[in-house]
Amino acid sequence: MAIDIRLLAEWEPQAAILLALPHSSTDWSEVLKQAYNQYTKLIEALLKHNYNVILLKPEQEDINDWLKSLSCNQDRLFQVEATYNDTWTRDYGPITIRKNGELRALDFGFNGWGLKFAADKDNLINYNLAVKNIISSVLYRNNRDFELEGGSIETDGQGTLLTTSKCLCSPNRNGGKTKQELTEILHKRLGVSHILWLDYGALAGDDTDSHIDTLARMAPDDTILFVGCRDVQDEHFEELLKMRAQLTLFRTPEGKPYNLIELPLPDPIYDSNGMRLPATYANYLITDRHIFMPTYGQPEKDLLASQTIRIAFPNHQIVGVDCTTLILQHGSLHCATMQLYPGETFI
Repeated sequence: MAIDIRLLAEWEPQAAILLALPHSSTDWSEVLKQAYNQYTKLIEALLKHNYNVILLKPEQEDINDWLKSLSCNQDRLFQVEATYNDTWTRDYGPITIRKNGELRALDFGFNGWGLKFAADKDNLINYNLAVKNIISSVLYRNNRDFELEGGSIETDGQGTLLTTSKCLCSPNRNGGKTKQELTEILHKRLGVSHILWLDYGALAGDDTDSHIDTLARMAPDDTILFVGCRDVQDEHFEELLKMRAQLTLFRTPEGKPYNLIELPLPDPIYDSNGMRLPATYANYLITDRHIFMPTYGQPEKDLLASQTIRIAFPNHQIVGVDCTTLILQHGSLHCATMQLYPGETFI
C-alpha cells in the first residue's frame, strides 16, 4: 500500500499555540522584566482572539504575580512546567504531518542552530511533553536522528516545501548533506514532492543560517511573500536582490511562476553594542483566521507590511504585536511560537 504523507500548512485550523516563557537561566536574564512585558503583549494578543496557549514555564517557578498582569481572560491559557534552554519553540517544537490520514507529531533533532548555543534541554521538550501527554503520546514520533528546525521550512500543505540551502545544507546540522540527499530525506519524512531551494538571502544578526521564516513565506494560491530591499545603500540590498531574482525563476509543480509579493524591510534596528538585529516582517504567525505580525515601532513600515500581507490573506485579520523586545535576542514572533493541530494535544 502506498504511504500518503502530507506536511500541514500553517493556515489550517489549529488547536493551540506553544510558547516558552523567558526565565533567569535563559539569555533573557539581563532584560527579564522587558521580556516578561514582551510575552504579555504576545499572549494577550492570542488570548483576546480566542486562541489556546500552552505556556511552558520553568519548573517550580512562581509566575502568579506576572499572570495577574494579563488583562484578558485566562481560561485558554494552560501552564506546563518544563526545563528548557531558550524560548524559541518554533525550532524545537513538533512538526506536524498527516500519514495515511492520521496526525503525527514529529520530534526532529535540534542542536542550537548548528551547535551555536546550548540546546540539550530544548532537544528533549517534545519527548517530555509527550510523556505528560501535552502532545499526544500516541501521535508522537521520535525523528531526532535528523536535525530540522521549524523555522527552516515553509509549505503550502500541498506537497511543496520552500527552504534555504544555507541552513539545511549546513555542515553543523546534518553533516553537510547535498540537496539531493536532503530532498530524499524530506520526501520520506515529510511527504514533500516539490522542493524550492533558495540559495540567497541573509539578514545581519541572524543566528539561524538564513531560516526561511525570516526571508520568504508561502501563502495559498501559489503565492510567496518575500522580504525586499529598495535602499541601494543598505547592506542587504545585493543579497535580497539575488533572492528576488531566484524567486522569479521558481515554478509550481504545474510549471507556472509563483505570485510574488514583496514585503518591506524594517528600518535598521541595533542592539546596545551597535550590532544590527535581524528584524523582518516575514516572521509572522499564520492561523486559519488571523495573521499575528511583528511590529517594530516604525508606523509607516509597520502599516505597509500589514497592508502587504493582507493582499495574500484577504480574509484574515492582521494583528500587530510589538516585537521591539523580542528582536533583542535575534528572533521575532514566528520564532517564539509553534502551532499544534486538533487532536495533537490534550486541548
